Amino acid sequence: MATQHANSDPKTVSGPRARLENLLRQPGNRHCADCGSPDPKWVSLSTGVFICIKCSGIHRSLGVHISKVLSVKLDEWTNEQVDALAEMGGNLAVNKKYEAYTPGNLKKPNPNSFIDERSDFIRRKYEKLEFFNFDEQALLCPYPAPHRRSSSSSTSSSSHDKKHYEKQATRHRIGIAFRNSWGRKESESKNSKKANSLVAMVEFVGLIKVNVVKGTNLAVRDVMTSDPYVILALGHQTVKTRVIKSNLNPVWNESLMLSIPENIPPLKVLVYDKDTFTTDDFMGDAEIDIQPLVTAARACETSNINESMQLGKWVAGKDNTLVNDGIITLVDGKVKQEINLRLQNVERGVLEIELECVPLTQ
Repeated sequence: MATQHANSDPKTVSGPRARLENLLRQPGNRHCADCGSPDPKWVSLSTGVFICIKCSGIHRSLGVHISKVLSVKLDEWTNEQVDALAEMGGNLAVNKKYEAYTPGNLKKPNPNSFIDERSDFIRRKYEKLEFFNFDEQALLCPYPAPHRRSSSSSTSSSSHDKKHYEKQATRHRIGIAFRNSWGRKESESKNSKKANSLVAMVEFVGLIKVNVVKGTNLAVRDVMTSDPYVILALGHQTVKTRVIKSNLNPVWNESLMLSIPENIPPLKVLVYDKDTFTTDDFMGDAEIDIQPLVTAARACETSNINESMQLGKWVAGKDNTLVNDGIITLVDGKVKQEINLRLQNVERGVLEIELECVPLTQ
């Protein structure tokens, strides 16, 4: 009995991966916090819940300022991240707070629910906080407390800012939208809310794991150097790397995950220089056509190929920003592509990126 109790304590299990698996086996965490699907393999680190692959796609569309999604198996976890997850108490404790005032006539999604039903519930639960118990302090969350999102219309000042924002180039709009997400204004227009709800209704066909390896000879934006970071955008999803201080040849080697929509858009890559007191400086952008990688991955799913081999390539040319051909390979059962991108709309800079297409079954 004593041994069994010790094994249930995440602090007694060594290694972040083993501790994470131990948390997953605890009551309440064995099913998706949002729809009840068994054996969830994804985590919203921001909210502290284990979720299924279908709900994870909707969580990603909320933005990392609301829900940062990690894979139990595919992402590398630290002890600090597992500590933060454990402190929030698991699915039962989190749902007690986020679903405290769920209307009796509202039906919670189930494993077979359609995407629009999941989307509506998840947005009301985490983004609009319609069911949230703001008086309940039992949940010890290491992240900033959520703020109720207002449904009031924007002020005239916000309308002016929006017009200015829409006139800017796409690369600047993506960067501004992502950077502003940390301190997003509570007032949002009805059009923005409608657009956001449509985003979460998009069906996803897979996942793409993007390893931002390094930058070479990046542009100077601070007297002699720069503090670069990278933003990745796929459709309406955006994620970013950490900032590396005072380095024109930064090595991130940082993996980020995005859901692949059914109508596959290009993967946009934007580089910025982090500034403390002024707007971050633009350091170049590029686009990656991920369609060839997805096509190769789909072909492998229906074949019995086991040995490593080249599956195809994205040919460098005048119509793209490739430094050389992006070779698509099958290695250890994984479909990968290594890409070197020449940054555009800037005086210089190259990014090295590795892509991996992950089927939804993982």
